Amino acid sequence: MSRRVDRRSFVVSAAASLLAACGWDGGRTFRPVLSGVSRLNDWVSQLVFSSERRAPKYDPAERSRSFPAYHISAMTPTLAEPDTWRLEVGGLVRTPLTLSLDELRAIAPVSYTVKHHCVEGWSAIATWIGVPVRAVAERAAVLPEARYVRFDSFDSGYYSGWDLESAMHPETILAYGFNDQDLMPDHGAPLRLYAPHKLGYKLTKYLTRITFTAEQPGGYWEDQGYPWFGGV
Repeated sequence: MSRRVDRRSFVVSAAASLLAACGWDGGRTFRPVLSGVSRLNDWVSQLVFSSERRAPKYDPAERSRSFPAYHISAMTPTLAEPDTWRLEVGGLVRTPLTLSLDELRAIAPVSYTVKHHCVEGWSAIATWIGVPVRAVAERAAVLPEARYVRFDSFDSGYYSGWDLESAMHPETILAYGFNDQDLMPDHGAPLRLYAPHKLGYKLTKYLTRITFTAEQPGGYWEDQGYPWFGGV
Protein backbone atom coordinates (compact mmCIF):
# COMPACT_ATOMS: atom_id res chain seq x y z
CA MET A 1 0.00 0.00 0.00
CA SER A 2 2.69 2.50 0.98
CA ARG A 3 4.70 1.79 -2.20
CA ARG A 4 1.63 2.54 -4.32
CA VAL A 5 1.06 5.84 -2.51
CA ASP A 6 4.77 6.72 -2.84
CA ARG A 7 4.63 6.24 -6.62
CA ARG A 8 1.49 8.33 -6.89
CA SER A 9 3.14 11.07 -4.86
CA PHE A 10 6.15 11.09 -7.20
CA VAL A 11 3.96 11.28 -10.31
CA VAL A 12 1.89 14.14 -8.90
CA SER A 13 5.04 16.03 -7.90
CA ALA A 14 6.67 15.49 -11.28
CA ALA A 15 3.59 16.63 -13.19
CA ALA A 16 3.25 19.89 -11.27
CA SER A 17 6.95 20.67 -11.23
CA LEU A 18 7.59 19.80 -14.87
CA LEU A 19 5.11 22.48 -15.90
CA ALA A 20 6.94 25.03 -13.78
CA ALA A 21 10.31 23.86 -15.13
CA CYS A 22 9.04 24.51 -18.65
CA GLY A 23 8.25 28.10 -17.70
CA TRP A 24 4.47 27.72 -17.57
CA ASP A 25 2.65 28.19 -14.29
CA GLY A 26 -0.79 27.22 -15.56
CA GLY A 27 -2.15 30.69 -16.17
CA ARG A 28 -5.20 32.05 -14.41
CA THR A 29 -7.22 28.93 -15.17
CA PHE A 30 -4.81 26.22 -14.09
CA ARG A 31 -2.60 28.01 -11.53
CA PRO A 32 -4.99 27.28 -8.60
CA VAL A 33 -5.16 23.63 -9.71
CA LEU A 34 -1.35 23.29 -9.82
CA SER A 35 -1.06 24.96 -6.44
CA GLY A 36 -3.58 22.49 -5.05
CA VAL A 37 -1.72 19.56 -6.62
CA SER A 38 1.51 20.78 -5.01
CA ARG A 39 -0.14 20.94 -1.59
CA LEU A 40 -1.69 17.49 -2.11
CA ASN A 41 1.71 16.04 -3.01
CA ASP A 42 3.25 17.46 0.14
CA TRP A 43 0.45 16.07 2.26
CA VAL A 44 0.73 12.58 0.73
CA SER A 45 4.55 12.60 0.90
CA GLN A 46 4.60 13.51 4.58
CA LEU A 47 1.85 11.01 5.34
CA VAL A 48 3.86 8.06 4.01
CA PHE A 49 7.31 9.25 5.12
CA SER A 50 8.95 7.11 7.79
CA SER A 51 12.33 7.50 9.46
CA GLU A 52 12.43 3.69 9.54
CA ARG A 53 12.08 3.22 5.78
CA ARG A 54 15.28 2.63 3.83
CA ALA A 55 15.79 3.15 0.12
CA PRO A 56 16.42 0.10 -2.11
CA LYS A 57 20.15 -0.51 -2.57
CA TYR A 58 21.94 -1.49 -5.78
CA ASP A 59 25.20 -3.17 -6.66
CA PRO A 60 27.84 -0.67 -7.86
CA ALA A 61 27.94 -2.62 -11.11
CA GLU A 62 24.41 -1.31 -11.77
CA ARG A 63 25.46 2.34 -11.66
CA SER A 64 24.21 4.50 -14.51
CA ARG A 65 26.63 5.47 -17.23
CA SER A 66 25.58 9.11 -17.06
CA PHE A 67 24.29 11.32 -14.27
CA PRO A 68 23.14 14.79 -15.40
CA ALA A 69 24.43 17.78 -13.45
CA TYR A 70 22.50 20.99 -12.84
CA HIS A 71 23.17 24.35 -11.20
CA ILE A 72 21.60 27.81 -11.12
CA SER A 73 24.68 29.94 -11.81
CA ALA A 74 25.56 30.84 -15.41
CA MET A 75 28.67 28.66 -15.09
CA THR A 76 29.51 25.67 -12.90
CA PRO A 77 30.06 27.09 -9.40
CA THR A 78 33.62 26.68 -8.11
CA LEU A 79 35.55 28.04 -5.15
CA ALA A 80 38.44 30.39 -5.84
CA GLU A 81 40.18 29.08 -2.70
CA PRO A 82 38.85 25.58 -1.92
CA ASP A 83 41.12 25.15 1.11
CA THR A 84 39.38 28.03 2.89
CA TRP A 85 35.88 26.53 2.50
CA ARG A 86 34.05 25.82 5.75
CA LEU A 87 30.55 24.54 6.57
CA GLU A 88 28.77 26.74 9.10
CA VAL A 89 26.18 25.11 11.37
CA GLY A 90 24.01 27.43 13.45
CA GLY A 91 20.57 28.70 14.32
CA LEU A 92 18.81 26.91 17.15
CA VAL A 93 21.86 25.04 18.45
CA ARG A 94 23.84 25.16 21.68
CA THR A 95 27.20 24.83 19.94
CA PRO A 96 27.57 26.58 16.57
CA LEU A 97 30.09 24.82 14.36
CA THR A 98 32.51 25.76 11.61
CA LEU A 99 33.74 22.56 9.97
CA SER A 100 36.41 21.92 7.35
CA LEU A 101 36.09 19.11 4.85
CA ASP A 102 38.78 17.13 6.71
CA GLU A 103 36.81 17.47 9.95
CA LEU A 104 33.69 16.18 8.22
CA ARG A 105 35.61 13.27 6.73
CA ALA A 106 36.79 12.34 10.23
CA ILE A 107 33.19 11.58 11.27
CA ALA A 108 32.05 7.98 10.68
CA PRO A 109 30.80 7.93 7.07
CA VAL A 110 27.74 6.43 5.41
CA SER A 111 27.93 5.03 1.88
CA TYR A 112 25.22 3.60 -0.34
CA THR A 113 24.35 2.96 -3.99
CA VAL A 114 20.81 4.17 -4.67
CA LYS A 115 18.52 5.46 -7.39
CA HIS A 116 18.27 9.23 -7.76
CA HIS A 117 14.96 10.74 -8.96
CA CYS A 118 14.82 14.08 -10.76
CA VAL A 119 11.62 16.09 -10.98
CA GLU A 120 12.21 16.35 -14.75
CA GLY A 121 11.36 12.65 -15.04
CA TRP A 122 14.71 10.85 -15.22
CA SER A 123 16.36 8.52 -12.71
CA ALA A 124 19.94 7.30 -12.32
CA ILE A 125 21.83 4.97 -9.99
CA ALA A 126 24.98 6.22 -8.25
CA THR A 127 27.10 5.67 -5.16
CA TRP A 128 27.39 8.39 -2.53
CA ILE A 129 29.54 8.72 0.59
CA GLY A 130 29.34 11.32 3.32
CA VAL A 131 28.54 12.10 6.92
CA PRO A 132 24.97 11.82 8.28
CA VAL A 133 23.33 15.18 8.92
CA ARG A 134 22.19 13.91 12.29
CA ALA A 135 25.83 13.28 13.34
CA VAL A 136 26.58 16.95 12.71
CA ALA A 137 23.35 17.95 14.45
CA GLU A 138 24.37 15.97 17.53
CA ARG A 139 27.71 17.78 17.67
CA ALA A 140 25.95 21.12 17.41
CA ALA A 141 23.41 20.10 20.10
CA VAL A 142 20.22 21.15 18.31
CA LEU A 143 17.71 22.80 20.65
CA PRO A 144 14.28 21.22 21.27
CA GLU A 145 12.40 24.08 19.62
CA ALA A 146 14.04 23.43 16.24
CA ARG A 147 11.57 21.94 13.75
CA TYR A 148 13.12 22.74 10.39
CA VAL A 149 16.48 23.00 8.66
CA ARG A 150 17.65 25.43 6.00
CA PHE A 151 20.49 24.42 3.66
CA ASP A 152 22.31 27.28 1.89
CA SER A 153 24.58 27.15 -1.15
CA PHE A 154 27.11 29.34 -2.96
CA ASP A 155 25.28 28.56 -6.22
CA SER A 156 23.64 31.96 -6.86
CA GLY A 157 21.88 31.96 -3.51
CA TYR A 158 20.29 28.55 -3.96
CA TYR A 159 18.75 27.16 -0.77
CA SER A 160 16.20 24.62 0.39
CA GLY A 161 14.12 24.07 3.52
CA TRP A 162 13.53 20.68 5.12
CA ASP A 163 11.51 19.33 8.01
CA LEU A 164 13.71 18.15 10.87
CA GLU A 165 12.56 14.52 10.69
CA SER A 166 13.60 14.17 7.04
CA ALA A 167 16.96 15.83 7.74
CA MET A 168 17.61 13.47 10.64
CA HIS A 169 16.84 10.35 8.59
CA PRO A 170 19.84 7.96 8.76
CA GLU A 171 20.23 8.11 4.98
CA THR A 172 20.33 11.92 4.79
CA ILE A 173 24.00 12.76 4.37
CA LEU A 174 26.41 15.57 3.59
CA ALA A 175 28.09 13.95 0.61
CA TYR A 176 31.71 14.55 -0.32
CA GLY A 177 32.13 11.49 -2.57
CA PHE A 178 30.41 10.31 -5.75
CA ASN A 179 31.00 6.97 -7.50
CA ASP A 180 34.18 6.17 -5.54
CA GLN A 181 35.77 9.56 -6.22
CA ASP A 182 35.85 12.93 -4.53
CA LEU A 183 32.82 15.03 -5.37
CA MET A 184 33.49 17.21 -8.42
CA PRO A 185 32.16 20.73 -9.13
CA ASP A 186 29.52 19.48 -11.58
CA HIS A 187 27.89 17.52 -8.75
CA GLY A 188 28.24 20.07 -5.97
CA ALA A 189 31.83 20.07 -4.66
CA PRO A 190 33.08 20.35 -2.06
CA LEU A 191 29.91 19.24 -0.23
CA ARG A 192 26.28 18.62 -1.06
CA LEU A 193 23.16 17.40 0.65
CA TYR A 194 21.97 13.96 -0.40
CA ALA A 195 19.07 11.65 0.48
CA PRO A 196 17.40 8.95 -1.63
CA HIS A 197 13.97 9.81 -0.22
CA LYS A 198 13.89 13.32 -1.77
CA LEU A 199 13.59 14.64 -5.31
CA GLY A 200 16.75 16.11 -6.77
CA TYR A 201 15.91 19.80 -6.36
CA LYS A 202 15.78 19.31 -2.57
CA LEU A 203 19.38 18.06 -2.50
CA THR A 204 21.26 21.34 -2.19
CA LYS A 205 24.69 21.38 -3.82
CA TYR A 206 27.70 23.60 -3.01
CA LEU A 207 26.76 23.76 0.66
CA THR A 208 27.95 26.61 2.84
CA ARG A 209 25.54 26.74 5.77
CA ILE A 210 23.06 24.62 7.77
CA THR A 211 20.60 26.54 9.94
CA PHE A 212 18.15 24.96 12.39
CA THR A 213 14.97 26.99 12.78
CA ALA A 214 11.55 27.01 14.40
CA GLU A 215 9.93 28.54 11.30
CA GLN A 216 9.54 26.73 8.01
CA PRO A 217 12.06 27.98 5.43
CA GLY A 218 11.15 28.25 1.79
CA GLY A 219 13.51 27.28 -1.01
CA TYR A 220 14.76 28.43 -4.41
CA TRP A 221 12.29 26.27 -6.35
CA GLU A 222 9.80 25.88 -3.51
CA ASP A 223 9.26 29.66 -3.51
CA GLN A 224 8.32 29.33 -7.19
CA GLY A 225 5.62 26.72 -6.54
CA TYR A 226 7.47 23.41 -6.37
CA PRO A 227 6.27 21.02 -3.63
CA TRP A 228 7.97 21.93 -0.36
CA PHE A 229 8.36 18.41 1.04
CA GLY A 230 9.57 16.96 -2.28
CA GLY A 231 9.49 13.34 -1.15
CA VAL A 232 9.90 10.23 -3.31
